[in-house]
Amino acid sequence: MRNEQEMMDLILSVAKEDERIRAVYMNGSRTNANVSKDIFQDYDIVYVVTETDSFLKDEDWIDVFGQRLMEQEPDKNDQGASGDFTDFYGYLMLFTDGNRIDLHIETMNHLKEHYGKDKLTFPLLDKDGCLPDLPEPTDADYHVQKPSEQAYMSCCNNFWWCQQNVAKSLWRDEVPYAKFMFDCVIRRDLDQMVSWWIGIQTDFQVSTGKAGNYFKYFLSDDYWNRYESTYSDSRPDHIWQSMFAAGELFRTLASEVADHFLFIYRKKDDENMTHYLQQVRSLSPYANSIF
Repeated sequence: MRNEQEMMDLILSVAKEDERIRAVYMNGSRTNANVSKDIFQDYDIVYVVTETDSFLKDEDWIDVFGQRLMEQEPDKNDQGASGDFTDFYGYLMLFTDGNRIDLHIETMNHLKEHYGKDKLTFPLLDKDGCLPDLPEPTDADYHVQKPSEQAYMSCCNNFWWCQQNVAKSLWRDEVPYAKFMFDCVIRRDLDQMVSWWIGIQTDFQVSTGKAGNYFKYFLSDDYWNRYESTYSDSRPDHIWQSMFAAGELFRTLASEVADHFLFIYRKKDDENMTHYLQQVRSLSPYANSIF
């Protein structure tokens, strides 16, 4: 596997030798001092080019980066081959040695509109002095944000309300919908509450990562173990267990968040839905009445 120095030398040498490429910058995790380096980190690279057309007409130019295991061209996937790629285009490339480059080409017009909006931007090469000065890269834009009272109330309400969808699906033996509602809807609110709780502990100076992938580093062992227990396989009894575990953890964290911000945690919603869930869980599959 090529190391970081080899990859960066290659990325820059391609740019230096091609007159169409006028500047290079990087963003993403490799510019974030708060992220530990590892072998799976992408190289998020942007080439500022005089035009995109010649690159798109002869895409063999990307072969110089190495043999590709797989690639994706998301702009073409979204717009089709006849899309407008005049100002911006991207190649996501996974190489046979395990390295990955997310490479985008953009024109000066696109640069002027977008450069620096991502605060994790770091310039690598500027042939013409076209890259404006930027402060040191920071992940501040990704830090947990303090909740408004409305956002907090909405999160709590949706977390409890949507659990009845899981309950009825489990009673009907419709596991796919139950899993979807729990993993894609309810978990979103659970993760939001976990993030707010972590924000309080860290004075809202950290990011919890994509989909909470840094939760483990900020939660206590007890809270992390409880969070892990909210994941289940497809067995209905295990889904029930994970849902009640999620309710217990949410109740604890939401109460602490409410105390911190002087919000009101609607205990009645919690109690009523928990009672409803317990009732549905105990129902016979042939029941003709819920209560």
